Amino acid sequence: MFPIRDHNPSGRTPYVTYLLLAANIGIFLSYVGLFQDGRALNGFFFQYAAIPARIASGDGYETLISSMFLHGGWMHLAGNMLFLWIFGDNIEDEMGHLPFLGFYLATGVAAGLVHILSAPYSTVPTVGASGAIAGVMGAYLLMYPRARVDILLILIVFFRIFPIPAWIMLVLWFAMQFVGGLAADATAGGVAYWAHAGGFVAGMLAATPLWLRRGGPSFWRRTDGHPPHPEAQYVRSRLPKVRR
Repeated sequence: MFPIRDHNPSGRTPYVTYLLLAANIGIFLSYVGLFQDGRALNGFFFQYAAIPARIASGDGYETLISSMFLHGGWMHLAGNMLFLWIFGDNIEDEMGHLPFLGFYLATGVAAGLVHILSAPYSTVPTVGASGAIAGVMGAYLLMYPRARVDILLILIVFFRIFPIPAWIMLVLWFAMQFVGGLAADATAGGVAYWAHAGGFVAGMLAATPLWLRRGGPSFWRRTDGHPPHPEAQYVRSRLPKVRR
């Protein structure tokens, strides 16, 4: 189950979201050839990825930023860019272009610091924009909990697209990160669950002043948790079911 789009149109062109998408894709394409050479790829990641043990020792703080624009493969990149595409434009619309860029980078750094706290002696390089994007998702939950998000559900041979309130999808996603963080060994590599959870919470906290300026609980009462503008309408998708 993963989101493919929301029903929350942006009121202005999300230039920063486009810039972030282009930067992540462009940087990935600049080093994708290194995946054919494991030694060269490891050297590249050890230079630019965030390594908890290195940062905990007082070195490599700049990698908290550089690691946010690196990805470990095509699917890693595609998944992160999909989530940024769906949720980023609306938060940029609310915050403004430059404040959104600062918010994105700050929540990404916060996510990286949470990951370091969870595994300060790990020497596994950490890459990906998912910590910062998790911050965007946390802000989205705070601002538009009942905005509709179209979900593609895949159950073996059953495929369906259907809309659900954003809070269901986002809360489930956060719960999966939290449970994954409790169950996984953060020093062994794999998914940086605590970075995701930390970025999500950081995003909610960083967006709270904006939410309060909009009226806080009265903003929710006025909008019923929906976007404060007409939602986008899509032709209902009908994917075929394949029988056994």
